[in-house]
Amino acid sequence: MAVPKPGVMALFDVDGTLSLSRKVATVEMLQFLQDLRKRVAVGIVGGSDLSKISEQLGKNAIMDYDYVFSENGLVAHKNGIAIGSQSLKKHLGEEKLKEFINFTLHYIADLDIPVKRGTFIEFRTGMINVCPIGRNCSQEERDDFEQYDKIHNVRSKMVDVLREEFEHLNLTFSIGGQISFDVFPTGWDKTYCLRFVEHEFREIHFFGDKTYKGGNDHEIFVSDKTIGHTVTGPEDTMQQCKELFFS
Repeated sequence: MAVPKPGVMALFDVDGTLSLSRKVATVEMLQFLQDLRKRVAVGIVGGSDLSKISEQLGKNAIMDYDYVFSENGLVAHKNGIAIGSQSLKKHLGEEKLKEFINFTLHYIADLDIPVKRGTFIEFRTGMINVCPIGRNCSQEERDDFEQYDKIHNVRSKMVDVLREEFEHLNLTFSIGGQISFDVFPTGWDKTYCLRFVEHEFREIHFFGDKTYKGGNDHEIFVSDKTIGHTVTGPEDTMQQCKELFFS
């Protein structure tokens, strides 16, 4: 029987790692994570806000895991208690934010794609989420756009334009999920969450699906503070964890 591994943390991305993109995690996965907590500390780090993470991992998510880092750790909870928060508005200022948002909305208005819906920009505590199709799209439209984007590179082309236009703001652009990308000050990627745990654990294993350069798991995957694991989906996540922590 496997024994607990003190000083070890398993840190997970959400979409594509613990659940399918924007879907609720399965009962099997949720139970597996609780079983895993008997072996190692379990942390969650996602680009989404806390409400979206709670939709996917349970309404009591901040109590069900040792650490929950929403918005890449810019909003941090340990055992249900808030331990940190960072504000994009305070960091950039209203004028720079307005400059970026105005330019981005103009770009999307001129963008010729098959479908557009609503909520093209979602302003979060520590980042801006940009969605060319609009976050109000249906699941079918979301899936269709994902395939369209793989062929036409809508998001990556848009990121190239924004990166050049706003070079002076020192921003990072991170493509994740099916339909959008995140924008935040450089250094506010998922490695931001490590400041809360790097001195507490001798090993931090990170599991994510978008670990390639430009993906929103890349920076934390290659960090010298983590042991990175690339997964292909929730089933693969469970299998890799079983081999690492239960054998």
